Parts: sequence; C-alpha cells; structure tokens
Amino acid sequence: MTIEENNNYNPAHKGLETERFSDPSIIVIFGASGNLTRSKLMPALFKLYTNGYIPEGTKIVGLSRSFRDHYHFRDEMKKAIKQFGSEDQKSGLDWDEFSKLLHYIKADFSNEKSFEKLNDEITKLESTGETCGNRLFYLATPPGFFNIIIDSLGKHGLNHPKNEGCWTRIIVEKPFGNDLESAQKLDKKIGKVFKEKQIYRIDHYLGKETVQNLLVFRFGNSIFEPIWNRNYIDHVQITAAETLGIENRADYYDKAGALRDMVPNHLFQLLAMIAMEPPVTFEADIVRDEKVQVFHAIPPVTEEEADLFTARGQYSSGIIDGKKVKGYHEENKVSDDSNTETFAALKLYIQNWRWAGVPFYIRTGKRMPKFVTDITLYFKKTPHMIFRMMGKDVPDSNILSIQIQPDESITLSFSAKVPGAGMKIKPVIMDFDYFSAFGTKPSNAYERLIRDCLSGDQTLYSRRDAVEAAWAIIDNILKRWDSEKKKPISKYDAGSWGPKEADELIEKDGRKWKIL
Repeated sequence: MTIEENNNYNPAHKGLETERFSDPSIIVIFGASGNLTRSKLMPALFKLYTNGYIPEGTKIVGLSRSFRDHYHFRDEMKKAIKQFGSEDQKSGLDWDEFSKLLHYIKADFSNEKSFEKLNDEITKLESTGETCGNRLFYLATPPGFFNIIIDSLGKHGLNHPKNEGCWTRIIVEKPFGNDLESAQKLDKKIGKVFKEKQIYRIDHYLGKETVQNLLVFRFGNSIFEPIWNRNYIDHVQITAAETLGIENRADYYDKAGALRDMVPNHLFQLLAMIAMEPPVTFEADIVRDEKVQVFHAIPPVTEEEADLFTARGQYSSGIIDGKKVKGYHEENKVSDDSNTETFAALKLYIQNWRWAGVPFYIRTGKRMPKFVTDITLYFKKTPHMIFRMMGKDVPDSNILSIQIQPDESITLSFSAKVPGAGMKIKPVIMDFDYFSAFGTKPSNAYERLIRDCLSGDQTLYSRRDAVEAAWAIIDNILKRWDSEKKKPISKYDAGSWGPKEADELIEKDGRKWKIL
C-alpha cells in the first residue's frame, strides 16, 4: 500500500509541522532547458538542498533537446542559479555536492525511445537503493506536450510506484486547459494514467507566504472572523497588475489572453482563500472541499451578461517608469488585427449565506503603471454618521489590504482624530510585513510547493473538481469574446490602469478601483 492509498495517512499533520522531511526520490523534470526550470525550479531545488530538505540519495533528472550531456546540463543549471537564485545562493555556492544529484537525458518527447531511455536511467539510479523507489515527474513544458508525456509515462509503466510503500507523483503546470471542455479532456486523460492522489496541479500563487497566511489571519484571529461576511463587508477588490508586456510569449499569449492566463487559476485561488468557510481540519481534501464550494456558489456569467459584468482591453504604446514602451500590435509575432485582451475585469457574486449581495471585483492586466497583486476588503461605513452632523468630514471606510507581491504585507486602515483642537479626522494605518516582523524575506513559492509535493501534502494544490468549477464560471465569457474576434477591442495606454470600460464597471455601482 502506498502512502497515497493509506487511509490513516493525514498530510495535514505534516502541513502543520514547522519541519518536514521527505524520503529520497528521483525528480524528473520534463523541459529542463526551459525558462521555468532555469528561473524557478532549479533555484528552488538548490535552496531546499542547502537547507536540508532534499534528502540524501535524491536524484534529479532533466529531459530536453537542448543540452549535449549531463556535464553541459550541470554547467547551465549553475549559471541559472547564479542568475536567478537568492542572494545567499549567489555567494559561497555549495555547488559541487548538489551537482552530483543532477543527471540529464537528451530527449524528444514525441519519440518513444526517449521514454525507453528514461526508464533505463530510472532503473539504473534505483538499482543503488538510495531513492527508495519514489518518483516525482514535473511537467515544466508547454501544455502541448502534456498529453504525449502522460500517455508515454503510462505506456512504460512509470505511473505506478515501483514497490509497495513507494510513491509516484506528477506535478502539472498551468495552463490546465484553455476552457472548460479542454480542462475536462485533460483531466480525463491524466486520470486514466494517474490517480487523483498522485496529481499535483500547481499554482505558484498558493505557495506565497501571504496567501498561506490568509488562513492563519482569518481562522486564527477571533477579531476578524465575526466581521468577515456580508453584514460588515461592502465589497472586495482583487488586482493583479504587471508592468511587463508579453515579452517573447506571443505564441502562447495571443491565443490565451488575460482572462484565460490569470483568472481561473491565480485570481480565483485568491478569491477562494478570501471567501471559503472555515475548514473542520487542515487536512488537504477538507481545505480543498471548502475552496471548491466557493466556485460552486458563483453563478457562471452568461453570454448575455458578459457586457454587464466584464470589461476588456488591449494596451497600446505608452510610458512606464519614464520609458516609452510599444503597443501590443508592435510586439514580436503579434498580428496587426489581433484583438486578444491584455486586460480583463469582471464582477462576480458568491451566492451563499456569508457573501450574499457582496460584489467581488477582479482585474488583471499587462503594461500597468505598477507591478502588484493586491486583495482589498472594503468594510461598510458606520450606520450613523455622527461626525457629519457635527459638520465634519465623514470618515473613510475601514479598509483591509493584503498585498501578495512584490511586497508581502497586510495593512488595516481606520479613522483616527488628528491631535489638537477640533475634531479633524484622518485615516491611519496599522501594517505588518514579513521582514519587519520576522527579520527575513518569505521563501520562494516553488520551494514551499515542491517541498509539499515531496512530503505528500496536496493542500496548496488544485483538485480536479476545483479546476473544472473555476473554468465553468468564465466559460461563457470566453465563448462570447471568442465569437467577437472581428470586433474592435478597446485600447488603453501602456502605463494606465486599463480601459474606460473597467472604470465604468465599478463606478456604475457607486464604487471606485483602489489607487495602488
């Protein structure tokens, strides 16, 4: 019986421990030459190794078509860590020992012989007995390779644990489908080869400390839970803004757009953490049950409602940080008539007892004035404005802001009297940030998520029903927008906060977007 099949195994017990260690394993990375491996995975693995969380005997096998041999692979990964690793990794690299873990297979994922070579390499590495027969496959490739890799792993029997008591797991990167139908097909495909307990659908936002801290903030502090509902909260805003354009990702982005790229994964995960009911325990499936209930409580936007509840736009040239930047149509490999949205906003309601009547406003875009991901809860104003009766300014709403990036912090704004004669009122802020409180910066999200997977903890990973429920919410919007491919799309200047339709979306409700 594997760990995943043992009914007595409770990953939540590990999830609450401050120190967690896993058994040795073989970590196989498909797409070893890609940017994800270079900028995120390898620095995270090396940091886990230097901190003692990669157990002795672990092996890391990279597959791609780019490198000549494992010596070349090791050299390139060392460069990647120097470029993308944290400051403490760039000085005094303990590289020699870590590099011995790295192995490489030159592979073409469409060629069955590549998987025969992988099988042979795994067999050879496992023959020493150091890896305990445990295997982790990481799909760090474009989604077009997912099906063929999954099929080939199943065909060669690599989807099953080697022996009783061993485990085999697979991490799948986003995008997990590009609409409801494709997500269901991918779920069906991977479900034929791997059991749900083996599948780890990764969303790096959930590995960020502030996102995880939402659970402690909400459910570990009695002062907030009584007011975390429709009786006290007026509305919620979630913003994910980037100053960057599409860079060299036109092949993917021009087919996806802002809505597909960000909303059903990153931003809906944040929404679920804000809106979920308290879980009975922190066991993985119990937490994920509560999150999926949030998605089920959000009525899908119909095609007819798309104009009322959404806004979209595409950036044109403009100024960011004092520099001229080009418009979307000027980007490499983008056609002159493309109307792919680079900005999307929508208004949603969660139809349950806690949130009935509270609008959730979500926006995301590229070429914004600021790089920031922020969740802000606006509390209702006091019912009796006694200060207005005194001829004084009306206090602002109390505002709770949770910033996910670039700085991970929480701030609470409330009204206070300015010292001196009279009754002058001014908003003041209480804040928390990780460095000031703990003297350290939060760890890389991938460090936490990889470590969780090696430990068998799925709490911060998406489950099949949640993925499909999230797509179902926006599926009709996608159909509506896809049917309007020839209709001109609204423009917004790079360096602005999006098209005028986004402002109209919230202002018609008597509210405004937060100034970030």
